[in-house]
Amino acid sequence: MDEVRPTSGAPAHGLVPLFPPGLQAIYGECRRLYPEQANPLQVTAIVKYWLGGPDPLDYISMYRNMGCPAQDVQEHWHYVSFGLSDLYGDNRVHEFTGADGPSGFGFELTFRLKREAGETAPPTWPAELMQGLARYVFQSENTFCSGDHVSWHSPLDNSESRIQHMLLTEDPQMQPVHTPFGTVSFLQIVGVCTEELQAAQQWNGQGILELMRGIGVAGGPWLITDMRRGETIFEIDPHLQQERVDMGIETEGSNLSGVSAKCVWDDLSRPPDDEEDSRSICIGSQPRRLSNKDTEQIRETLRKGLEFNSKTALPPISSQKQNHERSQSRKDSLESESSAAIIPHELVRTRQLESIHLKFNQESGTLLPLCLRGRLLHGRHFTYKSINGDTAITFVSTGVEGAFATEENPYAAHGPWLQYSWPEKKLKISVLPDSVFDNPLQ
Repeated sequence: MDEVRPTSGAPAHGLVPLFPPGLQAIYGECRRLYPEQANPLQVTAIVKYWLGGPDPLDYISMYRNMGCPAQDVQEHWHYVSFGLSDLYGDNRVHEFTGADGPSGFGFELTFRLKREAGETAPPTWPAELMQGLARYVFQSENTFCSGDHVSWHSPLDNSESRIQHMLLTEDPQMQPVHTPFGTVSFLQIVGVCTEELQAAQQWNGQGILELMRGIGVAGGPWLITDMRRGETIFEIDPHLQQERVDMGIETEGSNLSGVSAKCVWDDLSRPPDDEEDSRSICIGSQPRRLSNKDTEQIRETLRKGLEFNSKTALPPISSQKQNHERSQSRKDSLESESSAAIIPHELVRTRQLESIHLKFNQESGTLLPLCLRGRLLHGRHFTYKSINGDTAITFVSTGVEGAFATEENPYAAHGPWLQYSWPEKKLKISVLPDSVFDNPLQ
C-alpha cells in the first residue's frame, strides 16, 4: 500500500555520497524546475519492489506548476516517477550496465493534470496509474517511446470521464539527465479519448499529439490532461479528422505494425481432427508452441510498431538472438507461460495452406481497416499476437522481406504463426464474441 508524505529534501552536506546517485540526479532536475518546492508531496511504496512489494516505482513526486500564461499554458499538477531508471546502481532492481547506455529502462514517467479551482493538494490517483504502467514495463520488459499509445479502456481516474486511454510524448520541460548508471529521459503521459486513440492507431501518435498541442482545451502546448474534457479534438474542430488525419493515413500510412489481440486461425484445408493442425485452439490436443526464435521475430515485428520508421522488412528468423537468462518476473509479455517447452526451431517446417479462416474478437476486428488502409496499402505488414496463447497472425504485403507467405503461396504457417500475403482474396474472416476466445473448449 502507498503512503503520501513530504520528501525529506536534499541530504546534508557531507552525506551526498550516501544519497543514491540515480535518485539524486532526478531530484536535481526537479529542483531545477521547482526550486521553491524543495519538499513536494510524494507517494511512496511502503514495501519496496526489491523487498517483494507490488509497486515498481519507489516514489512519485507531485509538484504545483503555475503554467505559462504567455504560451497559454494553464496551471496544473506535475507528477514525476522514480524507479523505472536505476536509482541505486547496486543491482537490487536493475542490472548495472555502466554509464554509457540507458539507466534501467532508460526513462521515467511524468503526468500533467489540470488543477481544478479550489484544489489545494494534488489528487493521488495518477500515482496508481503510473504504477500500473510501470508494472507492465517490468513484467514485459517492453519499454515506451514517444508517440506510443496505451489502450486503457477505462476512465483514468475511475470517474465517468471520456479520457480513457493514453499517448506518450517527451516531457516539454524536463531534460534528460546523465547519471553514473546511465541516461534517463522523461516520457509524459497524455490522456486521450477513444476517438483520439483510434486516430493515433490509424495514423500515428505524434500526429495526434501535434493536433492536441494546437487546441488549448485538449492539452495545449504542454499537453495537460483535463479529465473533465467532454469533447474530442474532432468535435472541437470537425475539419481535423478529414483534412489532417485522413490525409496523414492516405499519404503516410500507420506506424502501428502490431497489437496483442484475441484471435485464432483455422486451416480449412485440413480436417478438424488432423493431428498436424497447428491452430492455437485445438480441442483435445496440445497446441504446438512457438519456438524462441519465432517469438523473438514476432516481438520485433510488434516492437517496430512503436518506432517511427518506414522499414518494410520482417526480421529474419535466423538472426534473432535468444535470451535464456531472463527472469520469470520480467518475462516478455509476448512469451507464453509454456514457451520454455518448445519444439526445436529446425524441426518445425513451414507449411503452405490452401485456405484459412481467421477469427477475431470485436475489438481486434475493428483494427482490420487500419491493417489494410494504414499498413498493407503502403507495402507494410501488421501482426496480431494472441493474448491467450502462442498464436500469431501476420498480414504481409507482396514484397515484404523475410516473409514466408508469398504471392505464389499466400497462406503459410510456421507452427502456430500464420502469415497471409495480401492481396489474395480467398480469405474467410469472422468477428466473434470475447467468450469464444475466453472459453475455447465450449
